[in-house]
Amino acid sequence: MIAALTLLLVFQLAGEVIARALALPIPGPVIGMALLFLALLIRGGPGEDLRQTSGQLLQHLSLLFVPAGTGIVIYGDRIAAEWLPLLVALFLSTFLALAVTALVLKALTHGRAKSTTEAGR
Repeated sequence: MIAALTLLLVFQLAGEVIARALALPIPGPVIGMALLFLALLIRGGPGEDLRQTSGQLLQHLSLLFVPAGTGIVIYGDRIAAEWLPLLVALFLSTFLALAVTALVLKALTHGRAKSTTEAGR
């Protein structure tokens, strides 16, 4: 478990270093997660230790929302002052996520339907 946690934290640190060194507008943990994904693709998937540790972290994911809730309480005045841009961003990002998901699903099912039709001939 310690080795798996260390691996996760090393990739997060690498992402943070890259984000700060290159002044990227992307959060370091997101870059670290992408690097971890690439490493796991090359390696052929996660090992059992990483799989179990990640599963245990995901079981307690709700604890990671406590800092976000605290931020809402601390910055409540600013959120109240800028509610309209936040609301627009929330609706637009939700709509875009749904649209992209629908397009990807349509593309994937269209290719699958075509291969199923050809296999039936």
